[in-house]
Amino acid sequence: MNPQDILRYVDSLHRDKNIDPELLFQAIESALQSAAKKQYGEESDVIVSISRDNGAIAATLAGEPLGDDQIGRIGAQTAKQVIIQKVREAERDALMLEYRDQIGDIVSGMIGRADGGVATVNLGNVEAILPRSEQIPGESLHANERVRAIVFEVRPSGGNRVRVVLSRTRPQFVQRLFEQEIPELNDGVIAIKSISREPGYRSKVAVSSEDQQIDPISVCVGYRGSRIKAVREELAGEHIDVVRYDSDPEVLIPNALQPAEVDQVLLCDMIGRAIVLVQEDQLSLAIGRRGQNVRLASKLCGWDIEIMTNAELEEQIERAVGGFSQIPGITEEIAQALVEQGYLSYDDLSVIEPDLFMEMSGLSEADVDRIVETAEAKAEEAEQAAAEERRVRRDQERTDQNAPAPAKADTPAAEASTEEATAEAENAEAAEGDQSAAEVATETPEVTSTAEAPADPADEVGEPVAEEGQTESEEPEPVAEAVESTEADGNKQEG
Repeated sequence: MNPQDILRYVDSLHRDKNIDPELLFQAIESALQSAAKKQYGEESDVIVSISRDNGAIAATLAGEPLGDDQIGRIGAQTAKQVIIQKVREAERDALMLEYRDQIGDIVSGMIGRADGGVATVNLGNVEAILPRSEQIPGESLHANERVRAIVFEVRPSGGNRVRVVLSRTRPQFVQRLFEQEIPELNDGVIAIKSISREPGYRSKVAVSSEDQQIDPISVCVGYRGSRIKAVREELAGEHIDVVRYDSDPEVLIPNALQPAEVDQVLLCDMIGRAIVLVQEDQLSLAIGRRGQNVRLASKLCGWDIEIMTNAELEEQIERAVGGFSQIPGITEEIAQALVEQGYLSYDDLSVIEPDLFMEMSGLSEADVDRIVETAEAKAEEAEQAAAEERRVRRDQERTDQNAPAPAKADTPAAEASTEEATAEAENAEAAEGDQSAAEVATETPEVTSTAEAPADPADEVGEPVAEEGQTESEEPEPVAEAVESTEADGNKQEG
């Protein structure tokens, strides 16, 4: 093996593949040593070294140097195969190291294929994948389009390949887009404190500024919304709320629930819950469509937020005190203390810390354990009852949807040749029409709403139907038409 060839080989791979030359020299030395042991025996003490300056090969066998002719007789083909394998491994390790350093950063590439929901993205030196689960819902990717995403995961694949997984749904993607569009973030003038996101629908971004004279929200939005518009376009039109961050939860939580107006925030530190009181007309706005606004605000602030009115809070407190007082061992005073700490259901009580409960109530450990077990059983019963109620409602909805439309009165046969037959047909038809109208009138009040029973207290106040201005059932309208048609036919026959 020519020393000059070795140097050219190492230098070429270093420039083309960005592989550390030292790794290549070590791989060649290991390959030559492995090949020599196959010739002189696996137990033989063979050491091979290569000069980094001129590429000269030196080898020893049991401390005795081997001549050039002996080194040349070492299986050159075997050494070549091992070298290739080592080079591939080194190339894979270099790619792994390169892309692991980029996890959470934005990369840009060209889409190669977009079949079956999974898109492959050519990043230059590796072909990454963008799974369907990491794509923004509703967006459509096509071949030969340029796409931006963050590096989400890097792991070795079969053989010497590297598997790079990209994502466009993670909150970090929103942050990186903000950093690209807003120089003040990179300069440290403003900072993103937290992000919560439901990809394709809505994101909330909490920002702050060290300089009181700089409004971080205005900086992020830009002149006439130019900056935020660029971010939204990359996110397929996703709505973005930029809110002012504050270290005080009583200030941050109302900011996160904007545009709803909040009357009061009650913090329950022991269970990490925040009860937010709003006026009746702000309830749907604070909760958002299908609970989206309060859900994102909870993630943004790190608190379990429950939205309710003053009347609902008083009702829950009264119900919780009454329910807790029914558990043997809990007095009304202990029940009141639990409610003051934010425990409003059996489910809350089932996860209470025993030490805190003992300190609060003065009960023994055995009493506390018994109370917690009872609360767990009652919470499970309540969950089963709620599930059964939801099942019954779903069955009723299916029955209402599949029920045949009320029969309309039939017109008397034109072929009736006698007045008696005609009169009988008219009397029967009028009676049938009255009966159908009565049946419809009886069934109409049952078709009111398809909403299921809430699964938990948050869902109980969380369906923002009023905000959207839509009703959940359109069944009464065709029923009314059926009644009018029946009455009209009946009048016609009577005439």
